[in-house]
Amino acid sequence: MSVAADAAGLGLPQAALLGLVEGITEYLPVSSTGHLILAQRALGIGNDEASRAFAICIQAGAILAVLGVYAPRVVWMLRGFAGGDAGGRKLALQLVVAFLPAAVVGVLFKKHIEHSLFGLWPVVWAWALGGAAILLVPVLRRGVQGSQGRALLDLSYGTAFAIGLFQCLALLPGTSRSLATIGGALLLGLSGAAAVEFSLLLGVLTLCAATVKEAHDAGGAMLEHYGAAPIVVGALVAAVSAWLAVRWLVNWLQTRGLAPFGWYRLVLAATVGVLLARGLLPAG
Repeated sequence: MSVAADAAGLGLPQAALLGLVEGITEYLPVSSTGHLILAQRALGIGNDEASRAFAICIQAGAILAVLGVYAPRVVWMLRGFAGGDAGGRKLALQLVVAFLPAAVVGVLFKKHIEHSLFGLWPVVWAWALGGAAILLVPVLRRGVQGSQGRALLDLSYGTAFAIGLFQCLALLPGTSRSLATIGGALLLGLSGAAAVEFSLLLGVLTLCAATVKEAHDAGGAMLEHYGAAPIVVGALVAAVSAWLAVRWLVNWLQTRGLAPFGWYRLVLAATVGVLLARGLLPAG
């Protein structure tokens, strides 16, 4: 079987590769969307409704990974809604508040973003700008460790909404939802541990909404073009790889900052930019 996907569909090895890319990068501050666009173009997959839907729907695996890692926290929030714990209910409502800004902006500008910014050049610029921001802003570069910064239980509704505004930046492919929300939380005074946990939990809500909407809007085209098996394989591989990536990220950012991700983004932007300039990668 060839490495490249052809117009007739998507092979299981290619689906597994895309699931691996999604799972590893979804919660790291490097942009899963940007990496998936790069991987799809390298496999010969173009920018169409089916390919965009596939890239979003395999996020279901990444959602399951976070639910597994933070199962006690999720159960705590569910108990809160059942009247068992006011703290759990408060955190759940704060996640909803943080989710709303990106939900509104995403609905208003989804079509423009898909048709204008789902190319590799916009992604390259977003990688570079995000990498520079990490390295130039001390709190992003070094992080906030130990007892410094506010704990998750000290989060206010206003701060939750502000983190949601930062998440709007991630609607631009290549920006990284994790970078926007973790970075925003650090800038707003949360500790490294609190910033990571809130970002990951907010990601579950955001990715659920995006996956359901995309499956509703373009699920038919995706199934017709690819079939069910590649979607299932992609989601399963994404689940396993995301679970491993999340556990590593939580441990890393509790004691270290984002500087390595900043350098990675800059190197990746420069490399892909050179390949695009030489015509070795399709830009569309």
